[in-house]
Amino acid sequence: MTMLATGCLGVRAAPPGATPTASPALTVYGWAGYMPQSILDDFTAEFGVPVTYLEFAGYRQALAEIRAGQVYDVVVLSNDGVASASAENLLAPLDPAAVPNTKNLSPNFRDLVYDPGNHYSVPFQWGTTGLLVRTDLVAGPVDSWTALWDPAYAGRVAIWDMPRDVIGMTLKSLGYSLNSEDPAELEAAAARLAELQGRVLILDSTVATLAPELVSGRIVLAMGWGYDYLAAREEVETVDYVLPREGTLLWVDHLTIPANSPHREQAQQFINFILRPEISARMVNELAVATPNELARPYIDPALLANPGVYPPLEALEHAELFLPLNAATLERYDQIWQQFRSAGATVAP
Repeated sequence: MTMLATGCLGVRAAPPGATPTASPALTVYGWAGYMPQSILDDFTAEFGVPVTYLEFAGYRQALAEIRAGQVYDVVVLSNDGVASASAENLLAPLDPAAVPNTKNLSPNFRDLVYDPGNHYSVPFQWGTTGLLVRTDLVAGPVDSWTALWDPAYAGRVAIWDMPRDVIGMTLKSLGYSLNSEDPAELEAAAARLAELQGRVLILDSTVATLAPELVSGRIVLAMGWGYDYLAAREEVETVDYVLPREGTLLWVDHLTIPANSPHREQAQQFINFILRPEISARMVNELAVATPNELARPYIDPALLANPGVYPPLEALEHAELFLPLNAATLERYDQIWQQFRSAGATVAP
């Protein structure tokens, strides 16, 4: 009777003396604080696949580890990270039949230039990079990236240990493109960035949010994101999030499967699960980070949909730019600029 019931449930009993086969476990690699544990637990409960979420310090670290043969099943990559990894054959192609929920994505996030046809990647989060301002501790309104260079706030300004973002922001402050590969413009950016040496706090990229620094008043101006703003506003009302007039930096995070993943089937199940409208909406509601999942909108807290720090109005994106892949020579120059900046006494904070 017991065996019959088990068979009816679709579960085959192991032969006597056999060792049950353990379910494959997925390893997901991404930013700190970007994946609610409750969602990982729900995936495990439904599919019987345990998930370990590991935190990286940045996309370039993830790419370096994949190149070295480190095994992960799902890795979060940026726009330019997807382009680099796919060009180097580091990613497994996605089977559209295994990830049908890609149909839920807004057309604005499909078939992007760095991954035509979403062959290797699925966007699952997006946002802007702007200025976080303690309005009660600065003099007058702030609407430009150049405010970070104001000597009045020296020692109370924060940026992140993220070269592509900081150098891109510096280029924008000079009126150049975020994706400039012009050597003269890069030299101008290097000189401009050097002016911040000894005057800024550099935050470790594994830190989930700089909200505590804003709340304490240790930092009055910072490069940051909408979720920093919302976290800080829970404790202090005099915090604002500004998209600078020179233009914000648009970023998109993607779920990808490394080519050496031993669990591609389960990895695609995981990606498809994240793209369910109600799951994508839960991520927005818990993390205050926008989703490209169009069908998730009815499940998202209306206050977040109306919050410009999460879903900015179109007019605020007039001069916005999306991170695009850079050539090898430019990436090498970025490394040189950043190392020179970091080696000249810049302060790093946990």
